[in-house]
Amino acid sequence: MEASIFSALEIIADFDDIFHVKDIKCLDWLNVSSPLSIKNNLKGHIIVLDFFTYCCINCMHILPDLEIVEQKFPHESGVAVVGVHSAKFLNEKVTENILSAVLRYNISHPVVNDSDAILWQTLSVSCWPTLVFVGPNGQLIYSLAGEGHREKILKFLEVATDYYSTHIHPCHLPVCLEKDKHAGTGLSFPGKIYYWEDKDYLVIADTGNNRIVITDLSGVVQVVVGNGNVGLRDGDFETAEFSSPQGVTCDQGCIYVADTGNHCLRQIDFNVSKVTTLSGTGKQGVDHEGGKVAREQEISSPWDVVLGTTQDGLAPVIYIAMAGTHQIWAYFLSDGLWLKNETFPARTCVRFAGSGREENRNNSYPEKASFAQPSGLALCSKNKKLYVADSESSSIRWISLENGKVSGFVGGDKDPTNLFAFGDADGVGMNAKLQHPLGVALLNEDLIVADSYNHKIKIVDLKTSLCQTLAGTGKPGAVIKTTDLSSCEFNEPGGLAVHPASKLIYVADTNNHEIKVIDLSEKTIFKLPLVFPRGDKVIKESKDSVEQREATPENLLLPLDDITIPVSCNSVTIKLPVTLLEGEHINTEAPNSWRICALDESGQALLKLLSVSEQKGKLHSITFETGSCSGYASLTLKIPSLADVGRFTIKITAQTFACLDKSNVCLPPKQTHFKQVFCCG
Repeated sequence: MEASIFSALEIIADFDDIFHVKDIKCLDWLNVSSPLSIKNNLKGHIIVLDFFTYCCINCMHILPDLEIVEQKFPHESGVAVVGVHSAKFLNEKVTENILSAVLRYNISHPVVNDSDAILWQTLSVSCWPTLVFVGPNGQLIYSLAGEGHREKILKFLEVATDYYSTHIHPCHLPVCLEKDKHAGTGLSFPGKIYYWEDKDYLVIADTGNNRIVITDLSGVVQVVVGNGNVGLRDGDFETAEFSSPQGVTCDQGCIYVADTGNHCLRQIDFNVSKVTTLSGTGKQGVDHEGGKVAREQEISSPWDVVLGTTQDGLAPVIYIAMAGTHQIWAYFLSDGLWLKNETFPARTCVRFAGSGREENRNNSYPEKASFAQPSGLALCSKNKKLYVADSESSSIRWISLENGKVSGFVGGDKDPTNLFAFGDADGVGMNAKLQHPLGVALLNEDLIVADSYNHKIKIVDLKTSLCQTLAGTGKPGAVIKTTDLSSCEFNEPGGLAVHPASKLIYVADTNNHEIKVIDLSEKTIFKLPLVFPRGDKVIKESKDSVEQREATPENLLLPLDDITIPVSCNSVTIKLPVTLLEGEHINTEAPNSWRICALDESGQALLKLLSVSEQKGKLHSITFETGSCSGYASLTLKIPSLADVGRFTIKITAQTFACLDKSNVCLPPKQTHFKQVFCCG
């Protein structure tokens, strides 16, 4: 090994001046206070150039290798790691987007935006990732393509630092980390989101903070799972650790997590408040078949999960988008019958579809099909299909859950090896174009798509394969125009969840560090005002807390003036008093809402006349007099022709959100309960 490396050093050392000063100095730099050059900063050092593109899972896989390099060969040793970002997608050419990736992946070495592939071409790089080693006089001395070369990298640097010991000296780079310039927020690069129907909660993968955040539908945080540190630790909610978690899915009592950075599948059991590792060793796996049980099975960068069943519908299964091996896997929660009448015991994790080759290849045989970094899953029990956001082929694919057949749906190209068939075009099937989609979710007869690098949310008709833009301008940003979906902005949205009854679409707007909510019925959008308890302490809601909220004591009900309704009248407008404290303003983008419930038998009689959707709604009109902290919110209640005359008494609960004037920090929602009497006849 040493002899071959010495030979390589001696042979390649003659290629001087291949690294042009002018080419690198004029580019945009991150993590340094001024551009680097051979002449001013890098001469006399061994430079490790990491050619990467931030969408690429293989590029992500070598980041831990580079961290080890930086630990074993600090700047004092004369070794400098420099990231060279040479984009695949158009969206990745933008320095601001690369900055988000640098922050998201916690990259701490200098990074240059090689937007026009100047360095890529100069050094004849042909694939991602590629490591190019440059000697102390700017000469090329070694290169490695692909991932999985940690030991070879370390051995080469050991030999090279010894070989060039008289020519190298400690590095003094103007390092200025981007993460030190950006203040933290409540969420950090949220990757995925899921609507937990059984509890009426939202489950958010707070990826950048290495934790799972559970909120109610108003954005009030109920539980935080994980202490925020990077690690693989099971235990209670406050001590458990994750590493860049992504996909989440739920059953009645558990949340299942694709713990991407740990290469594991995790379980959060709400019944016992405990986190457990179900599958994965904690190290990146290279197995393309699987079949081992529990933590004996190695897996690779799971990116999304969805709960389903085996083909016979009898055994529960977690389907996994295994981005790291470009496959779809399955984890058996109980013993189950699989394709070709094969049976697997509980806790087995096995390949479902995909050969492991990075392609966009469809096939009737699931093991012969190929995917390209699958990153999002949605299961349709009606047509028995599993929809896959195949990010690197910029397409949406589907797998038959009956026989494993893999087919294209929208986007992509007929050539299975063409992974550059991306764009931004509405259309049917392959005529539609996407750019690195990461998330999918089903809403009735439609598939909602997070078209991440186009910064859009799109909607696809399941029957016709017509793909259309639903929201977003196509440019990265954070502007929200509540009543104009086409003018609102996203920044690489990565995850989606839907509330079918309300036709609400929850968007994990990753690079904006927030959750946006699209109301499909009213074609409006608002930001979910996430409210954390002080110090991010865990809030535990008792089993009967909902019932306690409904049973408001009589003395806490604010009486409203009685309203007389003629028998011929079919609607009534109610004005609810709203009060703010000094220094607060109403948050009009938040889900300010109302709901009614019965206080007695007369109220129950009235509610029977109303549909479920008419018993709650949004407070659209909230007005305050200039300079006043008191105002009114109006709601209109549609009442069908009354069968009886008399008095009806109901409770109306109004929930309003306010923000502080100075810092614009969102405050916890305020609930006010009113007693309303209707006199009918």
